Amino acid sequence: MRVVRLASEIDFDGWRKAARALRAEGVAPDAVVWTVEYDLFESAVIPAKAGTTASAGVSGGPGPTLRFGRDDNGREKPFTVPKPFIDLAEQVVLHRSGERFALLYKLLWRLEREPGLIDNPADPDMTRARDMAKGVSRAAHKMKAFVRFRLVEGVEPETYMAWFEPAHRVTERVAPFFARRFTGMRWSILTPDACVAWDGEVLKVSEGADPADAPREDAQEELWRTYYASIFNPARLNPRMMQQEMPKRYWRNLPEARLIPDLIETARRRTDEMVAARPNPPSERVLKAALRHARDGSYGENDPLTLEDAAAAQQVCRRCDLWRDATQAVPGEGPMRARIMIVGEQPGDEEDLSGRPFVGPAGRLLDKAMAEADFDRRKAFVTNAVKHFKHEPRGKARLHKTPDRGEVQACRWWLDAERRMVKPRVILALGATAVMGVTGKSMPIAKSRGAPIALDGGVQLVVSWHPSYLLRVPDADVKARAYAQLVEDLRLAKSLGGGG
Repeated sequence: MRVVRLASEIDFDGWRKAARALRAEGVAPDAVVWTVEYDLFESAVIPAKAGTTASAGVSGGPGPTLRFGRDDNGREKPFTVPKPFIDLAEQVVLHRSGERFALLYKLLWRLEREPGLIDNPADPDMTRARDMAKGVSRAAHKMKAFVRFRLVEGVEPETYMAWFEPAHRVTERVAPFFARRFTGMRWSILTPDACVAWDGEVLKVSEGADPADAPREDAQEELWRTYYASIFNPARLNPRMMQQEMPKRYWRNLPEARLIPDLIETARRRTDEMVAARPNPPSERVLKAALRHARDGSYGENDPLTLEDAAAAQQVCRRCDLWRDATQAVPGEGPMRARIMIVGEQPGDEEDLSGRPFVGPAGRLLDKAMAEADFDRRKAFVTNAVKHFKHEPRGKARLHKTPDRGEVQACRWWLDAERRMVKPRVILALGATAVMGVTGKSMPIAKSRGAPIALDGGVQLVVSWHPSYLLRVPDADVKARAYAQLVEDLRLAKSLGGGG
């Protein structure tokens, strides 16, 4: 039995060197025991602009391939390891699982005999490694989202400190992100694994710390709680998704955490009060302009100045006849300066009754796809190409009817107004009607999706399937493929928009 003692829990370079030697000697995976000799840090420096650490066992990455093994004459054999495996291994090493080093060596051992292993989605060892890598990636994302700095009292120059407990050993991997984000601020992040500190010029790493070493509350935390309570929307509450995005394990280090249980408990009552409350009437200026626009189709100098003005004005729009049978217009909703605008086709039955977009079955399927794509709907502006529900009665039900070209063109004025005010970087058009509303022309979804399309003003258009199509298509394989493509397109839109 061979015992390999690595220098630290994240000693990728040590694992790589040992694995190379063991593989060259032909030592089988079940004949190797991987262990960590110690987990202490000497003072080290991390390059602030790099994505990985340059010390404590984490490498910036090798070349595209690595050669392993020797033939019977002692010459090096031409066995190479693909770069995707090296990239995967660098992630997996940061996982807390005790089997990570052994699993990676087992995969390395198999790669010579199974060159397609890295691309095999069904292999259990590869699945386990990919799951570990995803867990590490999620831990890095959560660290970026949930670190909260506190002012260290009585220290000059002004210094901030945070305590964080990452799910995996990602502290050094993520540290350069904070150096870039808070370049002009002196700060330290303490974790049980390692501590990182930025003095404005150099990013240093040292051994792990204890929660008692971190400062307690400062004066800014009350401001943060006030802000969080003011932006909390009880009507959008989904506790399961919220805890998926903000797991409870992080709550104890968040200033807003003490508010969350009460906000959840009172969300239903507050939502009922919001629904029961009468909407604010549009201003006289907006109402007159909307009525005039309903007659002649032109606002001119009286264009709506805010999204609230536009939403109010849509309620008196008469540009087409759809208003006659609809309960109300359904305006878009979301941040005024959202980077991503999601455009659906038209409101459905539940949207028509509630006055909000994407809250019916299609909206719930979209929420599911967003969760899978790690896409935060609250950061997007969600709207429809047509603002009134077009339908036909079928017994007690109201069945959706596709808007015709004239109705889409008539409502395009409102969509353009929302675009001018929101100024999105990316527009995600779901379905053919949405594409027509955005571009003014028809485009086949199957041929248009998968790659961004440039629009005027530097805006990128991403085309995808409307969730209602997935609900209607009878073929299970077609439905699964279209759903996977919708998730893929959400990820693409998020990437182009700089996160979501």
